[in-house]
Amino acid sequence: MRNSWISLFFFLSLGAAERADLIVSAAKVVTMDAAGRVIERGAVAVRDGRIVAVGPKAEIDRRFRARRRIERPDALLTPGLINAHTHAPMSLLRGIADDVPLQTWLEKYIFPAEARNVNEAFVRAGTRLAVLEMMLAGITTYADMYYFEHAIAEETKRAGMRAVLGQTVIGFPAPDYKTPQEALAAAEKFIQTWRGDELITPAVAPHAIYTTDATTLRASRALADRYGVPVHTHVSETKKENDDSRRAHGLSPTRYLDSLGFFSGRTILAHMVWAGPEDLKLLEARPAGIAHCPSSNTKLASGVPDYRAWLASRVPVALGTDGPAGSNNDFNLFEEMDLASKLAKVSTLDPTVLPAEKAFRMATIEGAKVLGMDREIGSLEAGKKADMITVSLAAPHAVPGHDVYSMLVYSLKASDVRDVVIGGRVTVLDRKPQTMDMEKVLREAAEMRARVAASLR
Repeated sequence: MRNSWISLFFFLSLGAAERADLIVSAAKVVTMDAAGRVIERGAVAVRDGRIVAVGPKAEIDRRFRARRRIERPDALLTPGLINAHTHAPMSLLRGIADDVPLQTWLEKYIFPAEARNVNEAFVRAGTRLAVLEMMLAGITTYADMYYFEHAIAEETKRAGMRAVLGQTVIGFPAPDYKTPQEALAAAEKFIQTWRGDELITPAVAPHAIYTTDATTLRASRALADRYGVPVHTHVSETKKENDDSRRAHGLSPTRYLDSLGFFSGRTILAHMVWAGPEDLKLLEARPAGIAHCPSSNTKLASGVPDYRAWLASRVPVALGTDGPAGSNNDFNLFEEMDLASKLAKVSTLDPTVLPAEKAFRMATIEGAKVLGMDREIGSLEAGKKADMITVSLAAPHAVPGHDVYSMLVYSLKASDVRDVVIGGRVTVLDRKPQTMDMEKVLREAAEMRARVAASLR
């Protein structure tokens, strides 16, 4: 009789447990919530693509029954990383032009290579390669601007990745559309097709003030505002851009854009290396954020930003890789975190100016703020979308690991990423892609390489 009561109690206890689709546990859960909680021997429960609970593993195990579990007692569990600025299909142009200035790189190498090679098939293959690389490196969301953006959206969604994708609008014939008017019409159709999608957020991407006239910049902003989507553009990347803007308009690039009413809605500002304190003060009152690309800015010798001014302002700052074709040669936010922190230190002669925790915030919750998505992603909190990664500690460079932020920024590598979950879907498990055929993607990229090389002869 006693055994029957025990069995009944056990059955009722199971019945009382809440349902979860997935529980991921780890040595430590780095939440990046407002309290900055790091939970020892923690876990995250997921249901219907969203986080339903974050806490100690023992507590989560008692409260939930999960259909699937990922247990990583030798790893950190963190929010997925957010790449706030890139040009994904340019992965296929990796290595065609290095060690040259930005304008030379663009005008002599990149624009001609794109004119000869970029079509929809190229963009699809390049996107698949980029998405594969990003997911394996722990990036769960990226912000892109390029051509044939509808193809980028389809390939990104097929892989199960989250993205803010901006159809490029530029003032000369591009590989997809020959005039800014055609590009704006395509951007509107792109927005209408993808607005409200679970993974893809459409955007409008006027390239820069030096490639796009005032009429097109205003039209880009108006289109974005009509549909409530972001604008993504390059601003103050080089000193030359700043000097040219002051000569042409009597204003810095940021103030010139403001004079056009450009900051009436969410705006992602890539680079901002040469933005001054007056620009940052203006942006504090605008729905805008900075996508800082330290590898690109150093590799192209664009400059080093005023980190003190950035960090003293209320303007959110995210991290981006920029494109992988000369301005940067990979999609690796672990490198960007490390480099941003060290550039800030050496440029200010102050080792405290950008600590590791702040650098990791820039790759997670601050990145979400810049994209206007911080209510949905960027931290591990109940109610948010279940975008998270595990990062292995089972390597010599991860031991003894006294501080999680120090490890994440200064010690751990993209290759230490073990599992990736996006919207509750496991896209990488034990370093193996689950939603993409890696061999096929790499084979396609090799075939494209031969075509690109032939076009450059």
